[in-house]
Amino acid sequence: MPSISPAAETARAEFRSHMDATGHVVDNARLAVAVLERAFTGGALVETPVIGAMLADLRVALDQDEGEKLGGKSAEAARLIMRAISRELDAA
Repeated sequence: MPSISPAAETARAEFRSHMDATGHVVDNARLAVAVLERAFTGGALVETPVIGAMLADLRVALDQDEGEKLGGKSAEAARLIMRAISRELDAA
């Protein structure tokens, strides 16, 4: 059953605003992940197994070594995974 509280709606909207923001998709994705982590920890949203798996994939895409450039496959993967998470958030 999806969370329907005002805090849940705010978390979903904030995630989607980072997802759609201008700027580098990898930076935006990091901000969006932080929003979800706060929402899950605070109880506003419930982390479903599907969202948990997607977040794990997203974290791998966002992982970079010191001095490594952002972009390329990581940016494309982050974009696709965030869109999938956005669709799943309505059930969280």
